[in-house]
Amino acid sequence: MDKSVPPFQPMDEFWGAQMRDPAFAAAVQELAPEFQAAREIIRLRLAQGLTQKELAERVGTQQASISRLERATYKPNLGFLQRVAEALNARVEIRLVPKSHDLSS
Repeated sequence: MDKSVPPFQPMDEFWGAQMRDPAFAAAVQELAPEFQAAREIIRLRLAQGLTQKELAERVGTQQASISRLERATYKPNLGFLQRVAEALNARVEIRLVPKSHDLSS
């Protein structure tokens, strides 16, 4: 057996251990808005029975753009998010929340 492969660790244990690292926790907090948007877009798209390609056609973009948006691999501009929201019969809602409400506090 290859000793370089770590033993299985349940995801919640792994996640908890990683979140104890301040640098990791800060990175997660910084990316939270992108992941939240991605999760919501995926949820709405699937609820409407749309493929990424079908959503892209509604938005007037390429499927790859929807894929990158759903993977949260780039920060889209507000106009693009509004077009995606319109295609999903939704609206973009932006909130500014005091840092004291962050998950890290």
